[in-house]
Amino acid sequence: MMNMKGLATGVGSLPFLEAQKAIDLILRYVPCAPFWPQLPKCDMREGMIAQFSENLPGLKIDASSGLRFAPVDRERELEVFYERFIAEDFSYFKLSPDFARGLYAFYQRLKDMDLSRVEFIKCQVTGPFTFCSGINDPYGKSILHDKVLMQAMVKGLSMKALWQLEYFKPFGKKIIMFFDEPYLTSVGSAYTPVNRNDVISAFSELTDSLKSRDCLVGIHCCGNTDWSMLMEAEGIDLINFDAFDFQERFVLYADNLNSFLKRGGVICWGIVPTQGYDSSQTPEGLSQRIKSGLDTLVKKGIDRELLLDRLMISPACGLGALDARQAEGIFSLLDKTSVFIRKTF
Repeated sequence: MMNMKGLATGVGSLPFLEAQKAIDLILRYVPCAPFWPQLPKCDMREGMIAQFSENLPGLKIDASSGLRFAPVDRERELEVFYERFIAEDFSYFKLSPDFARGLYAFYQRLKDMDLSRVEFIKCQVTGPFTFCSGINDPYGKSILHDKVLMQAMVKGLSMKALWQLEYFKPFGKKIIMFFDEPYLTSVGSAYTPVNRNDVISAFSELTDSLKSRDCLVGIHCCGNTDWSMLMEAEGIDLINFDAFDFQERFVLYADNLNSFLKRGGVICWGIVPTQGYDSSQTPEGLSQRIKSGLDTLVKKGIDRELLLDRLMISPACGLGALDARQAEGIFSLLDKTSVFIRKTF
């Protein structure tokens, strides 16, 4: 794996109403690892759950009630779904332009530009636990509790990721496929049906088909969780965490992290705050935060050069709920922090 020290990318969502403005920002500030923008302010269908719901069994979306599980014939819908899944019908699982206008605009821009600076193309899918936690059955119960549906959604979301790999394949760039999983902050709570073994099992399955197509697979979680379960899941190459607020907790997993890095893992430090962003923050200050975390891990026995070689940075979370001015400031700070790390670390 190439040296990734200080390489910057984004999480996914941006607060723009026009896809081209979002892409302008991405290519200006993260040109080496650009990503297609999710635009939730444009349309409810671009919300992080609705965006990946097309053709998944039983899911309906309308302007009045949003996304819900309301099958006409549950067994028949599951049967059709598995027929398309087994046939590897990627087109059946595509994200259509009405649900992902930023994706199509991004593709077209890549077609029309010089790609010599692009090292990676970053894509994303909502992870299965976050996805299912946001959908209720007709009785008001999260479909996380329904093992049959949960299994189908894991497979369906893997196909959404595979479709993206095929769609961006013509550019000949390495793809980073992130699964966004804020729900993982709930794992271990008495109020969730999900345990660490469920997470390890689901992501080992999700990554299996992706890894055979030579992409990097990452997980983004913007809160605190049991990070060891993500480091143990087979096939996960990158972990993206909120390093601004949760770095002290993350470095507690030094032993697991050491093993993860030695088998090729990468840590993407979400060092630029989103909700806590203000103009007083500087590249030097944010870099010092990362350096403090690196120093702690080195003291715990992890090789510093290994940490630096496998170090990416990003905003702490998506920016969809902010405004355009804040997004510009956050990505400008991200870019300057990336340059500072690459020059001084």
